[in-house]
Amino acid sequence: MSSSTIVVGIDGSEASDLAVVWAAQTASNRDCTLRIVAAVDLRSYLPEDNDVRAVFGSRLVAAETLARESIEGSALSVVTEARDGTVVDVLLSESENSALVVLGARGLGESDSGLLGSAAIALTAHASSPVVVVRGRSIDGRPPTTGPVVVGVDGSAVGQAAVAAAFDEASHRGAPLVAVHVWADVALAPMSAVPLQWDDIASSEEAVLAESLAGWQEKYPDVEVRRVVAQDRPVRVLAQLSEQASLIVVGNRGRGGFRGMLLGSTSYALIHTADCPVLVARGES
Repeated sequence: MSSSTIVVGIDGSEASDLAVVWAAQTASNRDCTLRIVAAVDLRSYLPEDNDVRAVFGSRLVAAETLARESIEGSALSVVTEARDGTVVDVLLSESENSALVVLGARGLGESDSGLLGSAAIALTAHASSPVVVVRGRSIDGRPPTTGPVVVGVDGSAVGQAAVAAAFDEASHRGAPLVAVHVWADVALAPMSAVPLQWDDIASSEEAVLAESLAGWQEKYPDVEVRRVVAQDRPVRVLAQLSEQASLIVVGNRGRGGFRGMLLGSTSYALIHTADCPVLVARGES
């Protein structure tokens, strides 16, 4: 397995089926190998459950069939494997050598360790590669296939990882990019004896966004960029934008304080509430 591999974790649930379709389409678009992985935690089963591996084998076959059908005849390299271990342990290991790890927003596993929804929290915090949690806004939960890529920016190193991932995604999709920087007056000292100059603060925050995007538009001249600077809560702004987006991109943690755009709480909230898939980029603060 190499960095040209996209990994998707399955557990037989409808949510993981949606993740398989999204991952297959993304792998096809990027000319990557799709690796479909099922985690088999034998500790969750009784010794007499002799058909456990057969069940997981059937799930992998069904997932591969679904993946190939979803790309309408396009060539796709697919590898499947059932690996011993918990969902979290297996997918963390897979993330070390993959371009992307994809999973559903929730699962219907036979035990807590099999729930991909629970795994999403650990994976977005600790995976070596970016992680996508596939969410949708339609009645059947299918993720949108059109719309801009939206990225949350805070000026931190993690923010740069998110910006890089967002430009790459927008370029591959032929989609516009909406770069969002949110600042909140509640992060400033409310009891300060010095009157705050809100216009100056707003200008400063616009400069943070401009600096964060510097160089990226030149690297990706094909990507149309729209900038949004707002005084609000990051989660609220990004959640609203997810209603029209095809993908939200955020970092797994940020600097906190005045410019704490990419706090873990923001990413955590979005993987549970966004109306489109959420990509959590890995970066160092």
